[in-house]
Amino acid sequence: MLKRTPLYECHIDLGAKMVDFGGWEMPIQYTSIIEEHQATREKAGLFDVSHMGEIIMKGSSSRAVLGKLVAADLDALAPQKIAYSFFTMENGGVVDDLLIYMVSDTEYFLVVNASNTDKDFAWLKEKVAELSPEVEVINYSDDYGQIAIQGPCAQDILQKLTKFDLSLIKFFTFATITVCEEDVLVSRTGYTGEDGFEIYCKPSQATELWHALLKAGESDGLAPIGLGARDTLRFESALPLYGHELSADITPIEAGLKFFVKFGVDDFLGRDILERQVAQGTTRKLAGIEMIERGIPRDGYRIEKDGQDVGYITSGAFSPTFKKGLAMVLLQTDIVQIDNEVDVVIRDKKVKAKIVKLPFYKKVRK
Repeated sequence: MLKRTPLYECHIDLGAKMVDFGGWEMPIQYTSIIEEHQATREKAGLFDVSHMGEIIMKGSSSRAVLGKLVAADLDALAPQKIAYSFFTMENGGVVDDLLIYMVSDTEYFLVVNASNTDKDFAWLKEKVAELSPEVEVINYSDDYGQIAIQGPCAQDILQKLTKFDLSLIKFFTFATITVCEEDVLVSRTGYTGEDGFEIYCKPSQATELWHALLKAGESDGLAPIGLGARDTLRFESALPLYGHELSADITPIEAGLKFFVKFGVDDFLGRDILERQVAQGTTRKLAGIEMIERGIPRDGYRIEKDGQDVGYITSGAFSPTFKKGLAMVLLQTDIVQIDNEVDVVIRDKKVKAKIVKLPFYKKVRK
């Protein structure tokens, strides 16, 4: 049996095409992926992300324990601030990437990937038990619905439903505010490359908030968005997806995410491996490619140079914004030079592409 979010009936009423996504029955699209993608880039999109996992870690030594499990500088965090980081492994690989919401110096709200929630929770429980029996780790995922609103009009639309000045919620911060006369947690991170907010609410509040947002955004062109466009939006912005750009075998350094690996005071798992990769370089690295010849680069396709395998596509698609085939690829480091030509092997046929700079799309934040 597939799990369903509190908004399942809303998706059915809107005629969404539903698919199995990591054990959840989720909308892949309502109209078309291209239309929904463009609506988010140009106006605003509404996303059901209630399938994401929410785990709370609390206790007097939470800061010390969490510091041994993530590659973040927790000393740089303060209450109501958020950090993007990784649960690291001894080999430098990643258990999962996550958002760390600092509630206080004794409590952290961790948002993890939906398909990894149970795995992450079990891993955390095991590691925390080894480090400090005083620290509690609680899986609160069933107690939250989550709605994201993204796009240039996102703030104006959400502002219609709250008296709180949303401009006070800066990028990668959060606050508990009243929306539609309900207290909810609102953050400003985003997974589309656009500005926007995430609303964490009780499951019983989700349907009312969903309808209220659609009504408030009707004149601004707000559209419900499925997982298909969510993926093309994050992909154009070169945001990683676990199992593609990051995994137990792909380190954050190889994935081009060195900025988010903080070698502070904490001796987190795999730190020595990641420090060595920074100092000595890696044999492979993430890069972008743009198709020169006709063809759509798909996940998993091999990349060749002069007849030799040099890597593979981690995420690829036809880009709705740029109207061409683009892909993120994990390549031999010596191949990664801008404009260097490579071959994408599409159904045993070699199709020419060239290496380009990441991200493909970058929103200028005000």
